[in-house]
Amino acid sequence: MQGRKTFEDERELRFSLSAHVPAHNFYRRLEDRLDLSFLYELTAPHYGRCGQQSIDPVVFFKLCLVGRLENIASDRRLIEHCSLRLDLLYFLGYQLDEPLPWHSTVSRTRQLLPASLFEEVFTRVLSLCADAGMVSGHTQAVDSALVKANASMGSLELKVPQEQLEARLRQARVFSSADRRARQNRAPLAQRTVTASREELLEIRARNRKWQKEQDLYPGAHNKGAKYTSNKTHYSPVDPDARIAVKPGKARKLCYLLQLSVDTHRHVITHVQAAHADRKDSVCLPGVLGRLTHRLQGLGLGCTALLADTGYCSGENYALLEREGIAAFIPPHGTYAGGPEGFTYHREGDYWLCPEGKKATFRKELVNAKRNNVRSRLYLTTRRDCKGCPVKESCIGRQHEKKVSITSFRDEYERAILRVHSRWGRRMKRLRQATVEPVLGTLLDFLGMRRINTRGQELAHKGMLLAAASYNLQKLLRFTPKKSQTAVMALPRPESRTLLWLFFVSGEGAPWGKE
Repeated sequence: MQGRKTFEDERELRFSLSAHVPAHNFYRRLEDRLDLSFLYELTAPHYGRCGQQSIDPVVFFKLCLVGRLENIASDRRLIEHCSLRLDLLYFLGYQLDEPLPWHSTVSRTRQLLPASLFEEVFTRVLSLCADAGMVSGHTQAVDSALVKANASMGSLELKVPQEQLEARLRQARVFSSADRRARQNRAPLAQRTVTASREELLEIRARNRKWQKEQDLYPGAHNKGAKYTSNKTHYSPVDPDARIAVKPGKARKLCYLLQLSVDTHRHVITHVQAAHADRKDSVCLPGVLGRLTHRLQGLGLGCTALLADTGYCSGENYALLEREGIAAFIPPHGTYAGGPEGFTYHREGDYWLCPEGKKATFRKELVNAKRNNVRSRLYLTTRRDCKGCPVKESCIGRQHEKKVSITSFRDEYERAILRVHSRWGRRMKRLRQATVEPVLGTLLDFLGMRRINTRGQELAHKGMLLAAASYNLQKLLRFTPKKSQTAVMALPRPESRTLLWLFFVSGEGAPWGKE
């Protein structure tokens, strides 16, 4: 006989979530492992004593973690998704007939709570991983990635000088067809003003002319508005903290820079932060190192080796890591030459000796304010030495003396080169590639870091902290500690007389030993 099921909606329902969520479920195991009750005391100063009750801070942070774990960037979609999953309702502490918070409440609470609370949640999760033996601390791999901001290139506006003379800018650059006014300008007055020098503006004009002539030869040539823009001449009134990111082979877009540090023992994230997309990795490294070492010291750990790519190379960073007692495995960039070709450096007298036997002595130390205060040492020969030199034309041309400009951190560079090219350095390079790059791919593709859904650097930093905490929680619940192995010590082989004596004492070989 054919069966037919008829649905009847019951008004009264007795249902137990704990009985329908299996013990091996991820969110049930996460509920048993993660304790966020400390948030009640930390969030109390941010709420008033009267009015309607807001969202539970524990529920809020659990919702944010679920959004990253489920790769959901929209708060509206997140609430809808949680209402359809029994395990998520059990993790949040809600019954079937209990309404979830509004999506707008989640968004407002994210703006209300400071970034220090998100830092505390990330540190607590990291401490759980450290207690489980997943963090060694001695070797850290650092890398970065661009994250798309919640602003389009069409919202860019033009910076103007303080005297409000747009005619000057029209002569210095090519206008983009995407220039238009935003509905609300959130950028401060300092960001709306041109701070670039005349030389930089002329360089932008020359670069724009080259793009106009050769735009069909580059990928994404149809996006003309992304090519004729620069952070020196444009800003975003929608998201003033977003910066135009330039990546070879791709069209320009507004982004944030995700800075990441990963422990090489079990690939646990130890630090994450949001930075402006126009900042170089070498400039961001001191800030990353300071916060990383502070967090590791709080866990009773210490860093002894740092692995990074060429983007983090600078003499200042090499010197900083040496002062901290950290071995830097950072390859130098291709512009470092170590000295002029054919010249020999003499440390005792602090001078360079040219192939013709003339000295270039130290004169002064230079600081380039336009290039992040890069320090260099200037060496010069004398006019008398170079006047009758047979190789003057090929060496200095029409100049009167030879100028040798060398970085002030030449010794640090040389030690770093020897360290990177050693056998240990080659091993560390492979370790870095196998450690931090898969973690970045996981954050971007599976934990909602492909695009920031909020606006502002602080909110971007909060989202990155939650994504890193979610990644560490996944690693923690999947971690299985290795069983301890019993050590076996090989004893020396006994002589044949000793074996024969043991054989008779045991009663095996004697007739009186048997019953």
